[in-house]
Amino acid sequence: MGKSHHTVIVGGGIVGVSTALWLQRAGMKVTLVDRKGFAAGTSYGNAGVLAASAVVPVTVPGLLKKAPGMLLNPNEPLFLKWSYLPKLLPFLMRYLSYANAKDVHRIGKGLTEIMYDTVEQHMALAKGTPAEKFIKAGDYLHAYDSKYDFEKDSFSWEQRRKLGFEDHELDEAALADYDPELAGKFGYAVRCPNHGQITDPGEYVTALGNEFLKNGGELLIGTVTGIEVANGTARAIEMENGTLDADHIVITSGAWSGTLCEKLGSKIPLEAERGYHVEFVNANVNLRSNVMVSSKKFAMNSMDGRLRCAGIVEFGGLEAGPSKAPVELLKRNAHELFPDLKYDSTNEWLGHRPSTPDSLPAIGALKNVSNVWTGFGHQHLGLTGGPKTGRWLAQMITGEKPNVDMTPYDPDRF
Repeated sequence: MGKSHHTVIVGGGIVGVSTALWLQRAGMKVTLVDRKGFAAGTSYGNAGVLAASAVVPVTVPGLLKKAPGMLLNPNEPLFLKWSYLPKLLPFLMRYLSYANAKDVHRIGKGLTEIMYDTVEQHMALAKGTPAEKFIKAGDYLHAYDSKYDFEKDSFSWEQRRKLGFEDHELDEAALADYDPELAGKFGYAVRCPNHGQITDPGEYVTALGNEFLKNGGELLIGTVTGIEVANGTARAIEMENGTLDADHIVITSGAWSGTLCEKLGSKIPLEAERGYHVEFVNANVNLRSNVMVSSKKFAMNSMDGRLRCAGIVEFGGLEAGPSKAPVELLKRNAHELFPDLKYDSTNEWLGHRPSTPDSLPAIGALKNVSNVWTGFGHQHLGLTGGPKTGRWLAQMITGEKPNVDMTPYDPDRF
């Protein structure tokens, strides 16, 4: 393929920026288009965890029985805007159909291919750029109230071990030695090595985007309204103020990607898994590692002077504004865990994570329009899987076959 080919990428988050950089390094001309700019969505507000072993989907066996009770309990990390339920129901039924051991293992294998080497992938992506300083290799702690609570979670740990991930169990004393900030907070924990964190996700992705611009890439701010197709081949993206010709088009616009694909005849079921974070600025708590509070299903990460608490799943679509209850739950959980927590101020955020029914992203060319490529649907794992996804897309666009079976991620598999 001639290197003069022009690729247009729709979406400026971690997947879009990763794709742009890898294509640029392969000698391609690349334009990136976004409604607001780099890292304007979930690439800004995520937990910052490079969660290599987060390969067990939410849809574990027994979810169907537990979900109604979780929705009705304001202290559980699952919320629903009830007026959205009729629209959500078809997706939800399909989503719950994967809550069985066989599908969990199959999905886990697919997620492992994307994420097991996430720290190395980020380091390769950011090498020689100002973004390098935001990458920190380390552990990921899963903290439990007791060993009994850990043992109740044995199905998930068995799945991770089957997929090759290492873990080390810590009793209360060992956890206090590991991180004095957590002394007396939990009765048991699991330390997962070979993980990492991004100390400021928004600044990190912006730094990568600026590197793309410095090396000759182009960023356009605007809304893509459609894709012009002639004889089965995409010719240009359509924007409010005109069109932009392209030899290849990559859709990496997260939860907003489904609409563009549907206009091209590919109906990919995609739902917005609404996630929240609360940051405590200049907090007096500084954690050694990322921590997943397993009983409450939220993550804590100390980031450049802030303690960020992120998590919560809310189904409510793309149009509704933030809900108060998820934010209040995160604040309540943080204060219950650290009664002496002090800080200067708080930041609150809502973002839309793109989720498919089978918890696997859509990565590859569309069947109907083969020069349109997709890279979305990573649910709450976009930061972890973004660099590998971008690298795969760049390889496929430039005619190089990734050294992995891409079938599980086929955007037309539904």
